[in-house]
Amino acid sequence: MIKPIELVIFDCDGVLVDSERLAVRLQVELGAELGWPLTADEVIERFIGRAKESIVEQLAERLGAQTAGLWWKLLIERHRDAVDLGLDPVDGLPEALAALTLPTCVASSGSHEKMRHTLGRTGLYAHFEGRIYSASEVSRGKPAPDLFLHAARQMGFDPQVCAVVEDSGPGVHAARAAGMRVFGYSGGPTPAERLEGPATVVFDDMRKLPELLIAR
Repeated sequence: MIKPIELVIFDCDGVLVDSERLAVRLQVELGAELGWPLTADEVIERFIGRAKESIVEQLAERLGAQTAGLWWKLLIERHRDAVDLGLDPVDGLPEALAALTLPTCVASSGSHEKMRHTLGRTGLYAHFEGRIYSASEVSRGKPAPDLFLHAARQMGFDPQVCAVVEDSGPGVHAARAAGMRVFGYSGGPTPAERLEGPATVVFDDMRKLPELLIAR
C-alpha cells in the first residue's frame, strides 16, 4: 500500500527561484569566452542540476584545471551580479507554498551561500530557514540519492513518505534512486521528456502542486 506523502523536498534553482534560464545563459557565454562553445541544450544536459564538483570535473577534462577554476569563479561572480539586478520566485510558487500544509524543506546542489543569496533576494529564505540542505553536506551530488536521503533523515521522515519537486534530469534521477515520489516541474528550460519516468508526475504550473501532492 502506498503511504501518503508527509514531507515535500524542494530543489532550489528553477523550482523555488527562477534562476535556471539565467544559469544557462551565463554558461553559454562563458563557453564562448573560454574555449568550449556550448548550446543551451548542451548546458542543460551537462550542467543543470549537478553539483559544483561534477561541473568542474567536466570543465577540467575539456579545458584544464586552471581554466575550469576561472570558469567557476566567473560564473559565481556573474550569477551573483545578475541576481542582485533582480530575481523572482518561480511563477506560482508563492501561491503553492501558501496552500501547502505539509512540512517542507530544501535540498539543492547549490552551496548554502548561494541559497542564502537567491532565497534571500526573493523573500523565501525565512520560509525555509533551518530546513535547507546542500550537496556540500554529502559525499555524492545528484544524480546520486545522497542529498535527498540526507534531507529526509535530518527532517525525521522515511524516504517512502517523501516527495521531491525537481526541474532537472539529474534531480529526478536522484529522487527516484532515493525511493521517493517525484514531481518534475517542466516550466523551466529542461524539456518535459527529460523529467518523465517511473514514480514521477510531470507538471508545468506550480500552482497545481498542492492538489497533485494530495492526489499522490
